[in-house]
Amino acid sequence: MKNITYFILLPILLLLASCQQSVDQDQATTKAAIATPAKTSTSYKELTQLFQEWRTFENPPRREGAPDYTKATFDKRWPEFKKLQARLNAFDTSNWPVEQQVDWHIVWAEMNGYDFNQRILKPWERDPAFYKSLWMSRSDVPAHEGPTHHGTTEIWTYEFPLNAASKAKLLKDLQVIPALNEQAKLNLTGNAKDLWIAGIRDIRSQSRNLKSIATREGIKEHTEIVEAIQTAITSTDDLAAWLEKESTTKTGPSGIGKENYTWYLQNVHLVPLTWEDEVMILKRELARAWASLKLEEHRNRKLPPMVDANSPAAYAALAEKSAQSLMKFLEDEDIVTVKDYFDPALREHLGAFVPKETRNFFWITAHYDPRPLYSHFYHWFELARMDTEPHQSEIRRNPLLYNIFDSRNEGMATAVEEMFMQAGLYDDNPRVKEIVYIMIAQRAARGLGSLYAHANEMTMEEAGGIHSEYTPRGWMKTEKELLLFEQHLYLRQPGYGTSYITGKHLVENALADYARMQESKNEPFELKNFFDELNSIGNIPIALGHWEMTGVDADIRRIRK
Repeated sequence: MKNITYFILLPILLLLASCQQSVDQDQATTKAAIATPAKTSTSYKELTQLFQEWRTFENPPRREGAPDYTKATFDKRWPEFKKLQARLNAFDTSNWPVEQQVDWHIVWAEMNGYDFNQRILKPWERDPAFYKSLWMSRSDVPAHEGPTHHGTTEIWTYEFPLNAASKAKLLKDLQVIPALNEQAKLNLTGNAKDLWIAGIRDIRSQSRNLKSIATREGIKEHTEIVEAIQTAITSTDDLAAWLEKESTTKTGPSGIGKENYTWYLQNVHLVPLTWEDEVMILKRELARAWASLKLEEHRNRKLPPMVDANSPAAYAALAEKSAQSLMKFLEDEDIVTVKDYFDPALREHLGAFVPKETRNFFWITAHYDPRPLYSHFYHWFELARMDTEPHQSEIRRNPLLYNIFDSRNEGMATAVEEMFMQAGLYDDNPRVKEIVYIMIAQRAARGLGSLYAHANEMTMEEAGGIHSEYTPRGWMKTEKELLLFEQHLYLRQPGYGTSYITGKHLVENALADYARMQESKNEPFELKNFFDELNSIGNIPIALGHWEMTGVDADIRRIRK
């Protein structure tokens, strides 16, 4: 009997052994691919080649016509990513010029972003808003704010009525939506309660926006487009209903925790701060803004109060006067080299009259004097520069991934609000300085709330309470949509809510080092030179721009340590 059993089991045992050997060999091959040191590279040309391969890899393969974010695909591609990362880490950049070392760090930060997204953030699993496909307008920063998938439909890039090429492109874009919505139901397995519930709002708004496209000029003539829009609407509504149903089971936190936040801040966005540092800076800025506001109000107490524009004609006149004032100031006071594209870039975003009862925070400020907001629209100068004067470095030419640009773009736009004020923009109307300090306080308050939300010490709603209660004059209590949008975005994208104030802090540090070095060489400090040099470096993290402008690499050394 034993012999019979032996002969029956032997082939099975041999087969199992063979299968195990195959698995072991596969695992060994994977480990070897990851562990084998890459050949040391010293050529900048090799870095640009690696960058091209990396960006090609970062765009995921397709599944039923939509980008594939399934766990199986991420797991399958992980060894390939580790090989790319090993090749990058094998570069010897010690003898490279600073600007080339800066480019290496940009690629390093992007790869760290991919790593962090797969290990911790996982927006395709935790964040329903990740599956928002339709974007009606261009962002005021180089790419959309927050985690965004790779198959979006950018309506703002289309001209209506559509020509034949645009029709074919839009049809292809719209056909991604149903496939991705179905994939979302497979991938969204997370338990982040606040992210889940807030994300439903984004999906429902997509349905409304799809319906608005159907009313665009000439659309009704294109039967295929009309059908694709309706299919996308049905699919989007179905996803929203599924999210609503699943939301009752979600109980977990949405923040990533202090330790993860600090790692992400430093290794991805290249901000040389910790969670605790950011809390301290934002508390300080919040107190400084409130104190400065009250001192300005005291100083201006005998001046007439500001009066808001109360009609479309009044707002149009105020906007025109303010745009002319800002552009003349930048030119006449040698603030920055004013390019031909600055004025048209600003004029596309002057805004229009909003009835008092529906104004959000920023349009409240603009109806008194839009120059503080228009100063923040330095954003549009930067985007126009990207469009008309692309950077010579392929690595910097297009938007950096994962919102890595936030300290530069949001930090600079916030910094110039106060810098232009200090340089004399409001000498004609001192009361406008009050608006500048109110805007600083609002950004400090909302960023502070986002820090506590990421530490899981507050819910998104509680973080919004800080945002609302600590904004002066109750200007964040008039219209709730902005509050929800901002706190949701900052919970989705770690570091973004604080980047306005901490980026401003880093810009001021760069200005201080730049000025100190000029003084040490007995050379005159010229503000225009500072802004022009920083602009020429491109939309990269301020820590890198600081290093390239001054040679001071303390921030980067702190991060790499």
